[in-house]
Amino acid sequence: MPERLPERRRRRRPDLRKLMIVLPSLFTVSSIFCGVYSIMLSSGETTGDNFYRAAVAIFFGNFFDAFDGRVARMTKTQSDFGVELDSLADVITFGVAPAILVYKWALYGLGFAGIVIAGVYAACGAIRLARFNVLAHAEEGVQRFFVGLPIPLAAGMLVSLVIALQRQRSPVDAFAPWPIAVLVLVLAFLMVSTIRYRTFKDAGLNPRTLLIFMLVLALGVVVAYRGRPSLVLLVYFSVYILLGLGEELFFGRRRRAAARERAAKAGEPASDSESDEPLLPAEEDDDVTLESAPAAAGAGAAAARARAADDDGEPES
Repeated sequence: MPERLPERRRRRRPDLRKLMIVLPSLFTVSSIFCGVYSIMLSSGETTGDNFYRAAVAIFFGNFFDAFDGRVARMTKTQSDFGVELDSLADVITFGVAPAILVYKWALYGLGFAGIVIAGVYAACGAIRLARFNVLAHAEEGVQRFFVGLPIPLAAGMLVSLVIALQRQRSPVDAFAPWPIAVLVLVLAFLMVSTIRYRTFKDAGLNPRTLLIFMLVLALGVVVAYRGRPSLVLLVYFSVYILLGLGEELFFGRRRRAAARERAAKAGEPASDSESDEPLLPAEEDDDVTLESAPAAAGAGAAAARARAADDDGEPES
């Protein structure tokens, strides 16, 4: 009697859905590797080449951080795990790595004061991300503004300065490091402030947007031609930061007055310090946008009173 041949097991096809879940996290982990590589370069020999490569590594981390959220939305694999991992990656790549870089590059000559200033920058970045995680599920939606300077842009400002001055071993050789120290402290303050910065998420494909894009591109070409190409990124980051400060200076009071008026119409007392902005800054993540928890509660209470008035003829007490 012939022997029965063993049945061939059918190979299971790989679950592409499970592979897509890992894809956004791979971008985030790549950002972590860029941050760690930058820290290793900054902690090594203090040469201009090492500082330049450390700055470029942070820029690559910025690239991966910008695309992990978009990849998650394209593959429909958003998760709380991805949000938490992204925040931890930002602390390393845009908090710790730039702090060590700017300390070894410029603040080393200040001694203990330089350590404190670099630590303040990293701490403000961590505080911003931690407070975002606390309020991440308070309210969802898409905003036209960031509340506070996003930490990747703060890090971009520092590393673009390092790249712009890459020809020098250290700015200490040319001038006192205190201007750099002041800049680091200003960026730390802007991260934890409630100053609003545009996200440009509402910018559609229209003639006005194309005109602004061409003007920005022309500005970069002029700076690269009349100065150095390494100054282009520094100018772009500076213009963005000044744009937020200018809008806060000219339109901040009007916005807060409108917020108090809305609160008064809702039947809730509003002090002079209240505004439509949250007390805690929102994070730059593309998936979640934060609003003030008290404002959300007030809006819910107003809606409940309106429904009660429609049903019973008088508002609830």
